[in-house]
Amino acid sequence: MNRQPAPCGTWRSPVTASLTAGKTVTLSGVAVSGESVLWLERRPAEKGRTALVAWQEGAQPHDVTPPDVDVATSVHEYGGGAFAVAGRAIVFSNRRDGGVYTLDLDGSEEPRRLAFAEGMRYASFSFSPDGTCVYVVREDHRGEGEPQDALVAISLNDGTETIIAQGADFYSTPTPSPDGSHLAWIEWDHPAMPWTNSRLCIMRLDDPHSRKVLAGEGVSPAGKPESLTEPQWADEQTLFAISDRDGWWTLWRFALAGDEPESVCEVEAEIGQPHWVFGQRSYSLLPDGRILALAVNDGQTQMLMLTPGAASGCDVTPVTMGLPEQCPLPFGDRFAWLDGSPDRAASVVVGAPGQTSHVLRTATILPFGKDDIALPESVRFPLADGAEGQAFFYPPTSAQYCVPEGELPPMIVTAHGGPTARASEGFSFKVQWWTSRGFAVLDVNYSGSTGFGRAYRERLDGQWGVRDVEDCIAAASHMAASGRIDPKRIVMRGSSAGGLTVLSALANSDIFAAAASLYGVTDLRTLAEETHKFEARYLDSLVGPWPEAEAVYRARSPLFMADRIQVPVLFLQGLDDAVVPPEQARSMVAALKRNGIACPLVEFVGEGHGFRGEDTLRRAFQIELAFYGRVLGFEPADVQLPEEDKVALDEVFGA
Repeated sequence: MNRQPAPCGTWRSPVTASLTAGKTVTLSGVAVSGESVLWLERRPAEKGRTALVAWQEGAQPHDVTPPDVDVATSVHEYGGGAFAVAGRAIVFSNRRDGGVYTLDLDGSEEPRRLAFAEGMRYASFSFSPDGTCVYVVREDHRGEGEPQDALVAISLNDGTETIIAQGADFYSTPTPSPDGSHLAWIEWDHPAMPWTNSRLCIMRLDDPHSRKVLAGEGVSPAGKPESLTEPQWADEQTLFAISDRDGWWTLWRFALAGDEPESVCEVEAEIGQPHWVFGQRSYSLLPDGRILALAVNDGQTQMLMLTPGAASGCDVTPVTMGLPEQCPLPFGDRFAWLDGSPDRAASVVVGAPGQTSHVLRTATILPFGKDDIALPESVRFPLADGAEGQAFFYPPTSAQYCVPEGELPPMIVTAHGGPTARASEGFSFKVQWWTSRGFAVLDVNYSGSTGFGRAYRERLDGQWGVRDVEDCIAAASHMAASGRIDPKRIVMRGSSAGGLTVLSALANSDIFAAAASLYGVTDLRTLAEETHKFEARYLDSLVGPWPEAEAVYRARSPLFMADRIQVPVLFLQGLDDAVVPPEQARSMVAALKRNGIACPLVEFVGEGHGFRGEDTLRRAFQIELAFYGRVLGFEPADVQLPEEDKVALDEVFGA
């Protein structure tokens, strides 16, 4: 194929802002019930509303919930776990009023409101085996101070709520045993986060005083902190859960008889993920005793089939199943999952290992071929202390254009949010938007990222704003020396926690020509004082105890490094953001302006922490591209900015 040389940044791309913003739904929450596969679709074209969708063999996917329902929750602010299904019964949280509703799988009747109280939120639903109630995490915002968590059982008959457990700061994943005699769950208290120190608990449901801690804080070996997550029952006496007591999230078996916990399989990978949202699934127990596990090894996703009890103790076999975002669920003799392979848009699929999967729904039909899709390359680079970091490098890719001879492409360094999260290799319009226009992208798994074991996560303890910054600078420097990108045209972008990393990197290095901060943290002191309950003590481990370590908070805050930032910065901010309030961006912009730095600020009405609306997404992509064009000196193709966004750029760069 003959590709036309054209300056990077000017390439006409099939990855349009309209495609990225308006026609791409966010798929999540795949579930299976009998002959049905269900999932959630968040639709920008419907103002970010989330619908519950179902599919049966021989039929087309159809909405189960009516148009006035938004299946979502904000428990612990980040939500997840907004519905459950058992047989034909569905229970869900409606974001419109916060209530709990039930309806039949065929959607033939209007949803019936089961529970509602102003100031109450519900998530992490699980049906009782006898179908009389649903167990759920309830978050009560009605009182003064922090909201209060509890585990409750909601009667499916009359909506009566019975408290099962309360007193811990946080609860998650109530899971009844197959015979309904016991309930297992995860809990944790301040100042811990669920990925630093939590507890796996069980209780006999006929005895409210029988709560027992099976593992975690208070009972862990040698008193070490232990992160536990995702309990699942194998039978009435055996419980599985994920633990990192050996330094990696892996699968453990717990017996109610009181035997010592047993590691299921020793694998050189991490099976588990940080509990930011409810409803995560890293493994599936199969009817034949095998276990399908979603693992991350050296930052890269792989599927493993575990066979406990094999002659070798546990047989571990890699299986090919695309790139699942959560562990596939058994569906007859096949599996159902959300596939996020790097060469196609996210899709809900059914299939079997090693076979071509059947697509039930795709986030969007891509109007371009694989020649326009940049694929990730895993890159290792040296860190300041001699350790190694990992990143995914995406080269500029187009079916129509190529980089002209004598030119090297600009590169965008991205810092993921969290910071306890990771850059993954799945398909992302946020990456393809740039690579299809002539940019290279480097997505960095800096110190503190997940998927590399507990020790790598803990590299960021007390070092947020230091090691993550050093690592991103090291990654950029490594690629600058590789000869694959233009070292004078490196820019950086990040959202939320990644925004803090971006701004701090600008203050500590001259390798970047510009940056974009999307709802990024600029003042750690304000974040410590004003953030929501779930993250209220997160910074204790990342920075230091508040307010005792106030001097450290100030020193790590980009707001107080503004005089060291010498390059333009774009700020994009939602006005309804409760996690990083708008004042954070405004204060940073004011400080930069005092130093004569070009720093346009674009605020979006009705948007919170993470942009959802179609118009917002379209504007955000286009203004960031136009901003880089102003800084790096190219004229991007097909950018149509509304007048207010043109004004925002013209005010700082001139018309």
